[in-house]
Amino acid sequence: MQKKKSEIYIAIKEDIFKNAKSYFIVIMIFTIGVFLGVMFINQTENKGEIEKYINTYVDETKTLENGDYLGELTKDIKSNITLVILLWFAGTTIIGIPIVLGIILFRGFCLGYTIASCVYVLGRMKGIIFIIITIFLQNIIFIPALMILGVSSIKLYMSIIKDRRKENIKISILKHSIVSLVIMLALILSSIIKIEISYRLIVNLIKYF
Repeated sequence: MQKKKSEIYIAIKEDIFKNAKSYFIVIMIFTIGVFLGVMFINQTENKGEIEKYINTYVDETKTLENGDYLGELTKDIKSNITLVILLWFAGTTIIGIPIVLGIILFRGFCLGYTIASCVYVLGRMKGIIFIIITIFLQNIIFIPALMILGVSSIKLYMSIIKDRRKENIKISILKHSIVSLVIMLALILSSIIKIEISYRLIVNLIKYF
């Protein structure tokens, strides 16, 4: 078992070094998205809408104590599966790469917007605690998984550009499909963490916000 874990670690390490440029591009796109989300909050004049957004989220969270966790989990899993299918489909087409990068940028923007909104409305200390509970846990898996899928799309694009033979295209798409399937499973795990851990923590701690 230890040997197998070591082999997986080495394979991941080699893949990162081999595709360092692609990882750098994806990380930069996501980081720019986060930065734009934070800047949007700082520059917007309609602060009331931000407060309404966060306060509504907090109020809705308070109703989760006797809520339908299974229903929430099912909805979140469906959302993540849809996201993976969209990224997989876009990644299999040359013109779909901007769509993949656009989705990563948008996800970064949403994260930055949410973080900045929480800190603005709840204050620095409560905001950070709220972010750790509601955002951090599930994103430990979600964000790296999203980036890996983005890199897989870029790898597929580069492989097709270099070698347009049908055999190479089929193999490259198959590899991308396998990665997408693994990422789908990872995002399902992310959904379970979000609903079964984060949401339950929120229910017990929301009274302090």
